Amino acid sequence: MSDRKIPLAGVIGCPVAHSRSPQIQNHWLKTYEIAGYYVPMHVEPQDLETVIRSLPKAGFVGANVTIPHKEAVMQIADKVTDRATLMGAANTLIFREDGSVLADNTDGYGFITNLHQGAPDWKPNGGPALVLGAGGACRAVIASLVEAGVPEIMLSNRTRERADQLRKEFGKRIQVIDWVKAGNAVEDASLVVNATSLGMEGKRPLRVPMDGLQTSCVVTDLVYTPLKTDLIQAGEDAGCTVVDGLGMLLHQAVPGFERWFGQRPKVDEATRAAALA
Repeated sequence: MSDRKIPLAGVIGCPVAHSRSPQIQNHWLKTYEIAGYYVPMHVEPQDLETVIRSLPKAGFVGANVTIPHKEAVMQIADKVTDRATLMGAANTLIFREDGSVLADNTDGYGFITNLHQGAPDWKPNGGPALVLGAGGACRAVIASLVEAGVPEIMLSNRTRERADQLRKEFGKRIQVIDWVKAGNAVEDASLVVNATSLGMEGKRPLRVPMDGLQTSCVVTDLVYTPLKTDLIQAGEDAGCTVVDGLGMLLHQAVPGFERWFGQRPKVDEATRAAALA
């Protein structure tokens, strides 16, 4: 019998049953023939620190973190990466051999990598981006667009104060637009991003008019349930290049898997199929 430890990882959330991360991660473990397991963990907020501190002792090498714990884990971790600090949230934990916890955020990487893969002709310096929303996911989007060199980001949110706060944090490249006027900015955008939950199954629809979409525009939605949202459909109808939100989920999972299991996985059609199964 082997006494080698089998690496464990998982996703922590409340609730967590809806998460597709186990399907993705376990697909990669099987594909690369790695002896390891990835499990969903429903953890109540009051138990979060106790659970995280105990996981390394149980053989866990890391974990993903989803709603509502992405901000709280920042206070629990022993070290936080610069990009997680910039985004104000963490979605990936690495448990070191000494039991300490490193918190990171790979959402921005997932977003920009998915965008480049789905729209290879998109050029960051080709024109302004219109970003809808100002929540946690939006921070990752803005940070990655700024880093990529997008010259101007037109930001619109139903509550303007939240958008104004992001402008203060990210600088003059952000131009805040009132929510009721967001549709007017569509015509000038080379990229349109929905970073809200509007349009998701069970949520209200995204009612920003898309009549002004140009065929040269790239349209992407962070929502992936349904896979073809009304925004993605509007982009297709206008002849735009469209990028669905599932790819962001897949790509953000890559760095964590590599750190935990020592293999950089590929995001391919088989991975998408596993996530959708």
